[in-house]
Amino acid sequence: MEHERFHYKTLDDVRAAMAGAGADFPLSEDVSVLNAPFDFSSCRAENRILFQPMEGSDSEDDGSPGEMTFRRYGRYAGGGPGILWVEAVSIAHEARASRHQLYMNAKNLDGFKRLVEHAKSTCMSRNGFEPLLIVQSAHSGRYSKPEGVPAPIIACNNPLFEGDDPIAKDRIISDGELGALAGLFGESARLAAEAGFDGIEIKACHRYLINELLCAHTRKGIYGGSFVNRTRLLIEAFGAAASSAPKGLMLTTRLNVYDGFPYPYGFGVKKGGGLEPDLAEPLLLISMLKEKFGLELVNITAGNPYVNPHVTRPFDKGNYIPEEHPFEGVARITGLAAEVQRNFPDVAVACSGLSYLRGFSDMLAAGMVGGGRAAFAGFGRLALAYPDFPRDVFAGKPLDAKKVCLTCGQCSKLLRAGKNSGCVARDREAYAPAGD
Repeated sequence: MEHERFHYKTLDDVRAAMAGAGADFPLSEDVSVLNAPFDFSSCRAENRILFQPMEGSDSEDDGSPGEMTFRRYGRYAGGGPGILWVEAVSIAHEARASRHQLYMNAKNLDGFKRLVEHAKSTCMSRNGFEPLLIVQSAHSGRYSKPEGVPAPIIACNNPLFEGDDPIAKDRIISDGELGALAGLFGESARLAAEAGFDGIEIKACHRYLINELLCAHTRKGIYGGSFVNRTRLLIEAFGAAASSAPKGLMLTTRLNVYDGFPYPYGFGVKKGGGLEPDLAEPLLLISMLKEKFGLELVNITAGNPYVNPHVTRPFDKGNYIPEEHPFEGVARITGLAAEVQRNFPDVAVACSGLSYLRGFSDMLAAGMVGGGRAAFAGFGRLALAYPDFPRDVFAGKPLDAKKVCLTCGQCSKLLRAGKNSGCVARDREAYAPAGD
């Protein structure tokens, strides 16, 4: 079925479009399941709504949270998600995706302590509980731009991205340099615990460096080629984090289980299998993380927001028209999460890709959680546009059609331009001037 924009007025309209597109994802009108708590070994999430990490490009020059950072996380926390997953925080200056990507270090730690306190106290005052705060520890890799101009650090060249103009060989990170990164992830974990975060994520998605290594079939040396080599840095980073942080700090990852690119340039596909997902390696990796580090939570995603964003987050407006109906994308990304949850019933899976359903997003979330296809319903764009939506859901109100995300892609355009990123459609006073 061809791509079409969201125009559905009723749940019956949505179901009819699902049938027409041959898409299968669960919808439940009983959204009360989203208000159930979830107990981890050392902490509790008060409900099943999770706000996904969404970069705002609004730090101070030294990487500490800026005024707009505090504004965003105050709005998020006020909405009352059970888990508030803080956006990508760089492990090093040269690994920042922009001049204003967050970067936590010993010199600016007080700023992150204030951000954690601000988020937790805001949620407590409005909702009567503190959210779990997980921080995303990241190396931007090929998307590094610390001074505002591209300064890529890549695992290997990729003709699907670069065509006939490969990135210079001196931008390919060496095995020695990769080996040193594990210590930086460990230091990030120590700092995260000191700042008051409840958990730290080692980012392994969206073609940031670790995700690029997961599919580095063409790379030579100990970080490329075999499965053991390609997963080496992620395992080393987890090990360093486990050694550096207090025992109570949760260790997790946001993991691309499917890149949407064929072998040898994609993870989650098999040799000769084209674009068909194959979760054999992703499931083996999750099993390793569970056995070695007691993984209790994994955040499942797919695709690349720069190259094939329809795989990551189905949309109405973008810089190309996908060769599929958006509901096919919703079914794929939620189906991937469900398959992981089926294989690991004792690991809490957070799903993605829900915001496209707009006013019916809570019903998709309830279908995923209530049907045992995910433990947590992850929202990114909807949280940016409508941060109070969990309060409406828990109060028994339908989602407000005048507040939901329109999947217009303007937030991503601001981020790619290195400007403060937010919802132009629903938060115009704060972000529309920056987008002009």
